[in-house]
Amino acid sequence: MKHLSLTLVLLSFWAFTSLAQQTKVLFIGNSYTGVNDLPNMFKNLALSLGDSVTIDSNTPGGFTFNQHSVNASTLQKIQQGNWDFIILQGQSQEPAFPPSQVSTQTYPYAKKLDSLIQVYNPCAETVFYMTWGRKNGDASNCASYPVICTYDGMQQRLRESYLEMTQDNQATCAPVGVAWRTFRNLYPATELYQTDESHPLEEGTYLAACVFYSTIFRKSCQGAQYMGTGITNSDGFNLQTVASATVLDSLENWQQYGSLPAARFNFTQTANQVNFTNQSLRATQYSWNFGDGSALSTQNNPQHTYTSTGQYIVTLTAQTACGESNKYTDTITVSAVPNGIDELENDPDIQIHYQLGLLKWATTEDLKDMTLYDAQGKIVYQNTIRRGIQEAPLSLATGIYIIQFNTKRGQMIKSRFAIVP
Repeated sequence: MKHLSLTLVLLSFWAFTSLAQQTKVLFIGNSYTGVNDLPNMFKNLALSLGDSVTIDSNTPGGFTFNQHSVNASTLQKIQQGNWDFIILQGQSQEPAFPPSQVSTQTYPYAKKLDSLIQVYNPCAETVFYMTWGRKNGDASNCASYPVICTYDGMQQRLRESYLEMTQDNQATCAPVGVAWRTFRNLYPATELYQTDESHPLEEGTYLAACVFYSTIFRKSCQGAQYMGTGITNSDGFNLQTVASATVLDSLENWQQYGSLPAARFNFTQTANQVNFTNQSLRATQYSWNFGDGSALSTQNNPQHTYTSTGQYIVTLTAQTACGESNKYTDTITVSAVPNGIDELENDPDIQIHYQLGLLKWATTEDLKDMTLYDAQGKIVYQNTIRRGIQEAPLSLATGIYIIQFNTKRGQMIKSRFAIVP
């Protein structure tokens, strides 16, 4: 979604693209993705939560980014185009090696794949799949690089490398490895590894699927009915909970370098007048729903006046030029609407309204002029007028007022009203 120059984004701002309509995801990886069919597990999870997904994958066992960068099937699937998200998962050990080795054996090929993705899918988001450390560290490489002799050491190196790739390629990270570590600590009785202490059991794959769901759709998967075929309800719920919290509690950590929009705002309020400050990230267009049935606003930092007391849910939708959108909501409480009118005596042909420094009136009479008096008979405002709706900016204190109209036929019409707090 980066490096994009659009000359035509005029179709309709209101036609927001919803991820829930149809999301196209391509998985590029190896057996860590292929075992237990992670792509289909992710698809079924999304469907159970009401999100329609189209998937494809290429997952030859043990493949590195270098091998994928010249693999005919990988290149063909990327060049097919029209993907919304393309997942890149490296060989399970390689990103955990010493930084100097990763910088020459891994990073250049991650960049090559990402560059190809952007050429053929200019609106796609590259997502780096942060994998997990082996259950007891990488025994086969422990002697040459002691850092990865333990699970924690290997996991830390994987985290560092995947986040660096995410930053270098302006991409998003799916923190499966972070969720894996959290789940191991919280629920040690639930096994995630196969007996090889490397590949995932179905529980591990389901954890990954949940992380991808929250990463791509940016919402929780808690409560999903789909839990694979051999996962207990209690384990499934725990896996959903850890995955959702890992992604959503630190969402900006994983998505700050990419192109997915993040809607957010704050506000200041004086009585029923609210000033909104847009704090959205990576968005170009905005739609505000103030929750009171009024017209939507596309301003960056709108001001809105509520005409009635109550609670209102305000929703900001932030959208990119590619159509990706994100929503943020907050609640506004209006406890008082100042300076309303209490009509004491009024001609049925005249309507008067006053609110927040603006006096409005409407009449069907053919009028010549109007004069506004306060309770002591002092002229507050005077002007020539015409038929229809008119207004005057006036700062009126609480109290009683008389408004007098002279018609062009020589008649005089008076109305008495009160400004109430």
